[in-house]
Amino acid sequence: MSRYLILLAFLIFPAAASAQTNWSQAETVTVTLSSFAFTSETIELEHGRPYRLHFVNGSDGGHNFAARDFFDAAELGPGGAEILGRGKIELDSGQSADVYVMIAEPGEYEMHCSHFMHTTFGMSGDIVVR
Repeated sequence: MSRYLILLAFLIFPAAASAQTNWSQAETVTVTLSSFAFTSETIELEHGRPYRLHFVNGSDGGHNFAARDFFDAAELGPGGAEILGRGKIELDSGQSADVYVMIAEPGEYEMHCSHFMHTTFGMSGDIVVR
C-alpha cells in the first residue's frame, strides 16, 4: 500500500521527483551543429543518469536541435523548460547552450534540424537511451 502512495505522490507532485536528481553529477555530452550535420550522428545515453547536453553551433548560419519525443520523455533540469521551445533548441551562428536531462526508461528517439531542407541535406540522427 505505501509503495502505491509513494508512486501517487510522484505523479501528483513531479517536483518531488526532480528534487532527488543531483544535477551537479551530470555527465557532459557535447553536440556540435554544423553545416548539415550533427556531431555525433548518434547520441548514446544511459537511462536513470543525469546529463548536461552542451549544444554548440559551429557553423556560419542558424540551426536547431529538434527532438520533441526525447525532451517530452526527459526529466529536465534547471532552466531546461525556458531554453526549449516545442521540443527544440534554436542556436544562432557561434552560439551555445546547455540543457540538463535524465531519461528514466530505455528508448530510441529521432533528432533533426527543422530549418528548411536541413534534414534533407543530412542534418538528422538518433538518440539511443540504454
